[in-house]
Amino acid sequence: MARVKRGTVSRRKHNKLLKQVKGFRGTKSKLIKVAKEASLHADAYAFHGRKLRKRDMRALWIVRVGEAAKKEGVSYSQLINRFKKAKIELDRKILADLVVNDPETFQKVVKSAK
Repeated sequence: MARVKRGTVSRRKHNKLLKQVKGFRGTKSKLIKVAKEASLHADAYAFHGRKLRKRDMRALWIVRVGEAAKKEGVSYSQLINRFKKAKIELDRKILADLVVNDPETFQKVVKSAK
């Protein structure tokens, strides 16, 4: 069986990895073994971060709707309860968008829930 030289394949893989970790501090951007480990950790953090972002955005929407509801003289939990009883099916994202971009419409929606 013929001998296989892997120099070009390994070099290509290593260069691809080093390009990926460019900007990392210290040896994490220079040594192959350390860079590979750093890349794996970075990917894991990025995956988890995408899940956290959804949680953070929902919390932001709730804060925005809660503050706007206080100005209307009702607490956040009472507002959501009134929406459920009035069968108004607006989610928190849409409500928060109304608060920021169209406060008059938000006031009308709150009044219709009362």
